[in-house]
Amino acid sequence: MQQLKNYGKIFYGLGIAGLGVLHFFFAGFRPVILPLSPESTAGFNFLSYLIGAIIVLTGLYIAFGNRVKTAALFLGSLLLLFVLLGHLPNRLANNPGSLGAWTDTLKCLALAGGAFVVSQLYPDIKSNGFVIFLESLAGYGKYFFALLLVVFGIDHFIYLEFVKTLVPDWIPGHKFWTWVGGVALIGAGLAIFFHVKPALISLLLAGMLLIWLVILHIPRALVAPVTDNGNEWTSVFEALAFAGIALLYPIRSDNLIDGQ
Repeated sequence: MQQLKNYGKIFYGLGIAGLGVLHFFFAGFRPVILPLSPESTAGFNFLSYLIGAIIVLTGLYIAFGNRVKTAALFLGSLLLLFVLLGHLPNRLANNPGSLGAWTDTLKCLALAGGAFVVSQLYPDIKSNGFVIFLESLAGYGKYFFALLLVVFGIDHFIYLEFVKTLVPDWIPGHKFWTWVGGVALIGAGLAIFFHVKPALISLLLAGMLLIWLVILHIPRALVAPVTDNGNEWTSVFEALAFAGIALLYPIRSDNLIDGQ
């Protein structure tokens, strides 16, 4: 359990930090963080740098710190705030009936859920009323992640013709693997919702996400054109963070020998 915890929080923390770093290399906010076009924030670059720096520092601290409950609660709250005040109003005002249009909203929600999952790995801190509220909210973190998995699995079938183009050319049976991926994501999400074989599902899901990271996301990012504006690298760090969440969601602080 302790080893999985260490790997999971490193994957999650580095994924988050990577998303923050991208704010210094590409214009504007990463779409998964805030749904604002680079053109609309051209006069406020300092804000994207500030948010990027906060995300980098928080992610690195989560990855390598020893007691990160407060940092994880802060990050989860920040990302959830971005969902509620940034993504959700934008999504409801622009094509809310398209499931695919909710991609970044659900990703940001899942990343917030991941931070809350991390916070539950640590013993209780001395809490005031607000922290107690955040700790109660943190219990829903894994469900934020599970929702993303189920919806993304459904997307594999609704947007089959697009998703199958993401399968590397050297792998035969693009449509078959798209179906397999969709079923696996839906199954994993439902297993999290209903607490089915959490240890097994955790390892299988993390393994699948890491395989996709290596054979799909990293190669695509390495050949992505400048006009991509860092979107493929965003997918790399998202996949790494999601693999970390997959490893962590079944673990609780009372399962850990050292209690840290």
